[in-house]
Amino acid sequence: MKKVIIILFLVACSTMYGQKFEKLALTPPMGWNSWNKFGCNVNEQMLRDMADAMVSTGMRDAGYTYLVVDDCWHGERDSLGFIQPDPKHFPSGMKVLIDYIHSRGLKFGIYSCAGYKTCAGRPAGRGHEFQDALMYAAWGVDYLKYDWCFAEELNAVGAYTTMRDALYAAGRPIVFSLCEWGTNKPWLWAANVGHLWRTTGDIAPVFEGSVDHGNWSSWGVMKILDMQEGLREYAGPDHWNDPDMMEVGNGMSTNEDRAHMSMWCMLAAPLMAGNDLSSMTRETRAILTNKEVIAIDQDKLGIQGYRYAAKDSMETWLKPLSGGDWAVCFLNRSHHPVTLNFDWNAQKIYDEFSKMTLDAALNDYSITNLWTGKTLGNTKIPLKALVPIGDVVMLRLKKNER
Repeated sequence: MKKVIIILFLVACSTMYGQKFEKLALTPPMGWNSWNKFGCNVNEQMLRDMADAMVSTGMRDAGYTYLVVDDCWHGERDSLGFIQPDPKHFPSGMKVLIDYIHSRGLKFGIYSCAGYKTCAGRPAGRGHEFQDALMYAAWGVDYLKYDWCFAEELNAVGAYTTMRDALYAAGRPIVFSLCEWGTNKPWLWAANVGHLWRTTGDIAPVFEGSVDHGNWSSWGVMKILDMQEGLREYAGPDHWNDPDMMEVGNGMSTNEDRAHMSMWCMLAAPLMAGNDLSSMTRETRAILTNKEVIAIDQDKLGIQGYRYAAKDSMETWLKPLSGGDWAVCFLNRSHHPVTLNFDWNAQKIYDEFSKMTLDAALNDYSITNLWTGKTLGNTKIPLKALVPIGDVVMLRLKKNER
């Protein structure tokens, strides 16, 4: 096995392809990542348990495909420089674990870093990009999250492009997730490098505000939402803005979790759950597996939604969908419930980016509340609804033929 890898390594190093694998993420990737809940407490049995839970809870059937182990799976490099898993926590080896994940109808994702160490201080990819890519291919990896810690004096475009080339040379199609934190504005250059790129620093399980970690801060859900302003033009099929993994089920209220899930779907964001799937509540499961809400995120047009209006902490978000449909989400960021009275006929909405128009005076749309499943009539009459604190009313407007 080692001799084969060495031969492949020499071939890969002499073959610089300069492109990414295409059409691996025509809709935003969906899956589960270990970091938000488990941090460095990762091992092969826990990942097997999460894979089983992805199946038994209906997460897999709802579209969550990738099971991603984040930082701290790493052991040391061998005498030739090839990365190995931590033998204490992954005694069966990575290939055996990945084969099990695949047997459950899932795909496997792994984590590394562009610097010389990962954020948790484990061996990272700098100087070993082609070796690591070959190991990932040999193990059967399907997804790579590539972080930006200990990357002093590295050029972000060059570092991530090198890893892209290494993955392509290794020959196995792998979704490439750039976790660059938005520092070097990856939306301007990463569409030809990876399939998704982080637009901000790390998320925290709080709705508003941030969490201070001393020399850095992680951001609340609404703070990250605000950071997406002006980025929608850079996203689309096979190249997505990534506002970080979800915190649904990690301590916020049910209302806030529902709003979090809704807004990530309105953003056409990658949906990476980050909770303990084996012990989630019925409410958490219902939020994460709502297929009508997920369909907004996974719409084939791949258009990122936008904030259409904001008044007194009530925001109206719109997302053009295929077939002339629209998603409309009313987000209540105030500290009291808000009663909506939205006159569809008084609005003629034209989205300059998508070149699509929502005109209820010209077209008739039927309305479905995506969280209750109830039909709310059509756009001929104003919408009246109560939006609870830190919650949403999320609708799909279906264009009716006249």
